[in-house]
Amino acid sequence: MGIFDSIKGEAQRNFIARADSAKGEIVYKYPEKNVRMKTQLTVDADEVALFVKDGKVEGKLGPGRHTLDTNNIPFLSRLLEGFTGGNMFMAEIFFVSNREHTGVKFGGPIGDVRDPETGLGIGTMVYGDFSIRVTEPEKLVVGLVGMGRASNEEFLGWFKGQVLKVTRDRTAELLVKKKWPLLDVTSGAYVEEMEQEILAGLKPHVDTYGLTIVRMGNFVVSIKPEDEVTLKKLSKDVAYSRLAGGFQQYAQGQAMLGASEGMAKGGGGSDGAMQGMGMGMGFGMAQMFANQQHQQRPAEPAQAAAPADTRSPAQRLKEIKELKDAGVLSDEEYNAKRAELMKLL
Repeated sequence: MGIFDSIKGEAQRNFIARADSAKGEIVYKYPEKNVRMKTQLTVDADEVALFVKDGKVEGKLGPGRHTLDTNNIPFLSRLLEGFTGGNMFMAEIFFVSNREHTGVKFGGPIGDVRDPETGLGIGTMVYGDFSIRVTEPEKLVVGLVGMGRASNEEFLGWFKGQVLKVTRDRTAELLVKKKWPLLDVTSGAYVEEMEQEILAGLKPHVDTYGLTIVRMGNFVVSIKPEDEVTLKKLSKDVAYSRLAGGFQQYAQGQAMLGASEGMAKGGGGSDGAMQGMGMGMGFGMAQMFANQQHQQRPAEPAQAAAPADTRSPAQRLKEIKELKDAGVLSDEEYNAKRAELMKLL
């Protein structure tokens, strides 16, 4: 190292400030612990400088340029090193930004979530970002030092983990309590409610560290495309079974429909035999579903008759209209069912 490098290094030791490369960081730790008296320390307008020794905050300085001298800053006397003759003190200096930091991205798996509508456990992911502000720098620095996380990268890594954990717990809880269909959640129908719940769930965790989550944004809960197809198919089956008066009637109807389609395609010989076999399998599956439904029902008195569908044609018309608006019924299916019901009016 040349003489000019030595002079430059000595000059830098007489001035302390946040490094230009760390201007966007929430926490910046000055790399040197041994500091000369009379050193000039500069604190930006949106930050505070904390002096830490043995895990304890000994003092702090606000925005401005400060001459590090015990005459100006009394708490520095607690940091002096006797063997230097009072010319140096030892401390960790942290620059903590107290402005709002936006666009902090997070995301990851939140595990299997049970869909209330179909009962399936579906693997889900969550993505988004949040903004954060430090409200009590002393709590944050003491907490980070105690956890051995002194750098900005380590702090954000830990904090994103906290956000993901609370998001996982609150999402599962909301689906159980509110009985929200998972397809509605992934469509973004409940983003505002979920963000409010997650912010409330994070508060006890972040208050301990003198932090505030100001807001969340671009919040998305997603599932795999193949799981979405499965959920849509099962949701459609559930809606049809309700319209048909129960899963037993729906299964019988589907079996009969499949058999009639096979017969319409017609033909004797082996094709006719296969179609007859398909028809027999259809009725057999319908009967199997009927038997399962019967076994699951509690025993009823022998004289009790099965309740009739007491809904009026007008009520059923309204129901199939709602199914069409929800996207469960196609236009063709809706028109066919509507034509059948109009005959009863």
